[in-house]
Amino acid sequence: MTDPGGTPPVHYYADKSDGLKRLFGARTLSFSPGRIHIDDKIYPVIQDVIILLDPSRYTDFVKRQLRRGERGEEKDGTDFARDIQSTFGAEWEHYGKILPEHREEFQRYFDLLDLPSLRSSSICDLGCGIGRWSHFLKDIAKELFLVDFSDAIFVARKNMADAKNAFFFMGDLKRLPFTDDFCDLLFSLGVLHHLPTDCLDETRALRRYSPRTLVFLYYALDNRPFYFRWILGGVTGIRRILCQISNPAVRKIISVSGALLIYKPLVLLGKILRPFGLSQYIPLYEFYHDKSLGRIEQDVYDRFFTRIEQRVTRQEILSLRDTFTEVTVSDRIPYWHFLCVR
Repeated sequence: MTDPGGTPPVHYYADKSDGLKRLFGARTLSFSPGRIHIDDKIYPVIQDVIILLDPSRYTDFVKRQLRRGERGEEKDGTDFARDIQSTFGAEWEHYGKILPEHREEFQRYFDLLDLPSLRSSSICDLGCGIGRWSHFLKDIAKELFLVDFSDAIFVARKNMADAKNAFFFMGDLKRLPFTDDFCDLLFSLGVLHHLPTDCLDETRALRRYSPRTLVFLYYALDNRPFYFRWILGGVTGIRRILCQISNPAVRKIISVSGALLIYKPLVLLGKILRPFGLSQYIPLYEFYHDKSLGRIEQDVYDRFFTRIEQRVTRQEILSLRDTFTEVTVSDRIPYWHFLCVR
């Protein structure tokens, strides 16, 4: 396919061949329209996103783009949740903008790292969603590898349109064809606790890819008053019911209603009690007191329409020292995010 002037289009990865070879541990690499040939493997490329998924796990969007109506042999197994793939794809397509408050959240997540030291580093954003964290690394890192198993990866590509050092992959983090030590830092924030497999074991499995791994897992409210855990029990029951709803309009109504009728009132109560030193006893206040309504709405969607939600204690995270030489858990929100050093 050529442009009106008859010049063949330049492949986005044409100047990234060395990076791809190193990433895959490949001997040969070549390009053809809509494809990348890496050794004996051929990977489709859609909107500059390299598709690593098995065809049986393609989303409807990918199948349409590749004109594949067939589903192929079913290969979901027990470690792949198609509903989670669909939910996050829909979530990040709807809440696809990088918001001003994401910058402060980025600083919170990366408080265990010296950001200037990451210059000239290769960094992997595993479970990248819309690329909201990579957005703040694009002018620091030498290379950025963004990976997601849902259609959110295409939103990330748009949000990172000006990042010439970024590689985009639609793939299952449990089946990455990448070589060991392909990056200097790997981070996976808010991802592993939504897998149908043990999130701590999945953290251990990432050890092979990078000397440092930054992870965020939902906390078990182990640093909160006991009634926080009682409330969580009730919320979990509600989530298990609501996550069965698939209608986009109904999900939107619930997300907005939850933000306006639950989150915002609790934040307001926390602000009223703050002068008395009591705001920390109000659920949701600490993280959401400075968030916009749109940002809160996105989190309501995330919390109530995702079937799988694992939670861990600080002590359980420290048990990762059986695999890593260092495990440092941040004392700051969001709880718990931690850095593992191999």
